[in-house]
Amino acid sequence: MVTYIGLMNFTEKGIQGIKGTTQRAAAAKEVAGRFGVTMREIYWTLGEYDLVCVLDAADEQSLTAFNLAIASQGNVRSQSLRAFNASEMEKVLARLP
Repeated sequence: MVTYIGLMNFTEKGIQGIKGTTQRAAAAKEVAGRFGVTMREIYWTLGEYDLVCVLDAADEQSLTAFNLAIASQGNVRSQSLRAFNASEMEKVLARLP
């Protein structure tokens, strides 16, 4: 599995329906599984981003398909950051001369 950090902002539609945000998040967790993605954590945040998620995906294509499915609902816009744990980073560093 590959880990990603998802950074999301509400769209106008999403903010108008803000009272349903936790229900939509629960539904998104279910949809994620259909794409080989696990939403480990979802946080509602203050600042530049409205939501931050920790996701595990089978591969990049799975995450991309999931992101497109969620974006097509029109409530959030997102960007995904590939995340490396310490063990994975050690493997990256081992390649350096």
